[in-house]
Amino acid sequence: MKTSDLCNKVVNNVAKVIKGKEDKIKLLIAAFLSNGHVLIEDVPGTGKTVISRAISKSIGLGFKRVQFTPDLLPGDLTGLYIYNRQNEEFLLKKGPVFTEFLLADEINRATPRTQSALLEALAERQVTIDGITHQLSKDFFVMATQNPVEFEGTFPLPEAQLDRFMIKTTIGYPEFEDEIKMLSGQDRGHPLDDIQTVVEQVEIDQCKKEVNEVNISPDILSYITRIVDRTRNDKNILLGSSPRGSINLMKISKSIAAIDNRNFVIPDDVKYSAKSVLTHRIILKPETKIRKISPDEIMQKILSEVEVIV
Repeated sequence: MKTSDLCNKVVNNVAKVIKGKEDKIKLLIAAFLSNGHVLIEDVPGTGKTVISRAISKSIGLGFKRVQFTPDLLPGDLTGLYIYNRQNEEFLLKKGPVFTEFLLADEINRATPRTQSALLEALAERQVTIDGITHQLSKDFFVMATQNPVEFEGTFPLPEAQLDRFMIKTTIGYPEFEDEIKMLSGQDRGHPLDDIQTVVEQVEIDQCKKEVNEVNISPDILSYITRIVDRTRNDKNILLGSSPRGSINLMKISKSIAAIDNRNFVIPDDVKYSAKSVLTHRIILKPETKIRKISPDEIMQKILSEVEVIV
């Protein structure tokens, strides 16, 4: 199966539940195929949890959801060793990270100690429990959510953890007509209950290999680097993107190219995902915040000013 076919199948399947968000679904699939992780920041009720469950069911991955709360402990996430008196040995009780698709719901409600338990899993697809390292699934994919308007009882993610997410995006409210379609589709039941798997594991492996083999020219690599370098030298930005931002922008651009049925990256692939990859990796100067200039506006300005040289 070609990557474009896989994406179309998943998008059409998820669209039975989430109306009018095809571009968002495409971006999430691109992050998955790039072996990245996703942070969705949006107000309650916009479909963050539903879209994650719909995607996981569509691609046939094991799915687990963790509701992050202040009393959630690292062991509740990674698992722990329990002594078995009958066998006189310690047995590992695996936590929810031992899955393919992990929904970390309201991640900013957990304490920093619990949040940091995810760092190793996000970066290296492994967890260390009592000094013993355990490998996670090669398809391990985290979709974390957080609410941007309710801050009481929350613990904002530190920059080091934000940097581990390939993209940060929103779902947003549906358009008027799309909301009518959504209401019609849920009149007598939730369409999520009827979502079926539309791709197989072998097809996922094949598409990830295809993404990896997409060509990216030195000119495109230079374009990506110049965009990231601008974030480090912009007058409105206190701290620009890390090199991990450059790497992730390159990887997801290759996924976008494969999804668009090309084996080479073009500048539009970079532009398509640049804001989602880089906005959460920059820290604005205090005076920029006072002037109410958003990271999105700054990134849009950078993308309009950095010249494409091919």
